[in-house]
Amino acid sequence: MPTKDELRAMLEHAGPVRPLLVTAVFTGLRASELRGLTWDDVDFDAKTLTVRQRADRWDTLGAPKSDSGKRTIPLAPVVVSALREWKLACPRFAEAGERRLRFVFPDSDGNVDSHHNIHRSRGLGRVQRDAGITTDARAPKYGLHSLRHTAASLFIEQGFTPKRVQALMGHSSIQMTFDVYGHLFPSAADDQAAMSQLQARLIG
Repeated sequence: MPTKDELRAMLEHAGPVRPLLVTAVFTGLRASELRGLTWDDVDFDAKTLTVRQRADRWDTLGAPKSDSGKRTIPLAPVVVSALREWKLACPRFAEAGERRLRFVFPDSDGNVDSHHNIHRSRGLGRVQRDAGITTDARAPKYGLHSLRHTAASLFIEQGFTPKRVQALMGHSSIQMTFDVYGHLFPSAADDQAAMSQLQARLIG
């Protein structure tokens, strides 16, 4: 996972990719879910987004892999702000003689963007090169999956319970959450420190 300093540098140099970057970092969506996200899935009033579909490696839309993949995620203020601004500049597509918005992160024609474009051609690779993380835009150090891990670590650091992390990440079981992120949850040593603090607050 990128360090917090690397994340800050990436956000500083994100440019037009900033809406995608902040959404990935603060929601933990899979690459396929980001690519399949539509504006109908974003509720600015409730400050949430709902995962209803994904785009596979062939850019075909379909349901998430499991029922748990269908989920609603609260949005940090920075994501709401970035998406509001991006919606005004987002590529549109023609339908029935009208110009309408559909995908949140489309290609230049308004269709599902390819993973290659997001990862290398005009996305994360360029950002990481400009941020000084890599020297070659074609070989980014961190991909969208790394940003998904980053989101999970931020959720855990914030104190979200394992069940809440499972729900936000769309894991099919709590065991999967523990298998991947168990090392990030409080340890026995952390529990002992917490108990000492609890004692100190009650009896000194």
